[in-house]
Amino acid sequence: MSQVLHTPPSTVAAPADEAELAALAARYELTVSGARPTLPEYVRQLWARRHFITAFATAKLTAQYSEAKLGQIWQIMTPLLNAAVYYFIFGVLLGTKRSVPDYIPFLVTGVFVWTFTQSSIMAGTRAIAGNLGLVRALHFPRAALPISFAIQQLQQLLFSMAALVVILLCFGVPLAVSWLLVVPTLVLQFMFNAGVSMIMARMGSKTPDIAQLMPFILRTWMYVSGVMWSIDKLTKADNLPHYVTLALQLNPGAVYIDLMRYSLIDSFHSSQLPPHVWPAAAAWALLAGIGGFIYFWKAEETYGRG
Repeated sequence: MSQVLHTPPSTVAAPADEAELAALAARYELTVSGARPTLPEYVRQLWARRHFITAFATAKLTAQYSEAKLGQIWQIMTPLLNAAVYYFIFGVLLGTKRSVPDYIPFLVTGVFVWTFTQSSIMAGTRAIAGNLGLVRALHFPRAALPISFAIQQLQQLLFSMAALVVILLCFGVPLAVSWLLVVPTLVLQFMFNAGVSMIMARMGSKTPDIAQLMPFILRTWMYVSGVMWSIDKLTKADNLPHYVTLALQLNPGAVYIDLMRYSLIDSFHSSQLPPHVWPAAAAWALLAGIGGFIYFWKAEETYGRG
């Protein structure tokens, strides 16, 4: 007797069931759990959590020095002490101050601006890997973390700017209309810092060893950014290859430092500011800010994972 093979009913009904479920999900606007949202939707989710981002940044800033006896004074003391060390090594021992007018305002401005970029990138590198408990416990767009750390460093810079203003006035730098250029400079630098922070946050979450490597990369970047010495004088004095000169001048770290010095220090004349600096500052801000955000969004995974 021949045997007749029957296909299990569940196998035949599966495609129909899946089609019905898909139609039901579409009717009630249901989506796959943890699916990456569209870019406009991701922006809306991030904007909806803007209060959380600023509150998280402020809380982190407040807690940063909570265990120190001097408390929040260290927000100003840390960059000032760094500037004092650099002044002794580069200004006194290496004699850099003899070739740069208003060397102390020049140096302190460079240190404060560079610290903003350096701290934002370092905090961004650990933004996700260092907050896995928060990431796994709550449903939110994780770009909020590196952005909040960049805001935290911006808040710290604004505290430090009060000390910077006092230093400038004490060393005879007068108030000027050009000081208003600090605002667009900080806006562009914040966009750049936040974008790089988002890139590094993703890379740091996938490869934790990057956080150990970043201090060496950032230290090297600092030395070629003209924090302690004048890139303009170096490129004019030495017969450097054109590509080296161009790389030094277009270096985003140097670009934002030059803009801040031009805004605040009267001896840093417009003739010393290369014509490409403002376009370069805007280009770096847009490239890093928009590119970093899109890169982060494309790498977004299920909210419940690390």
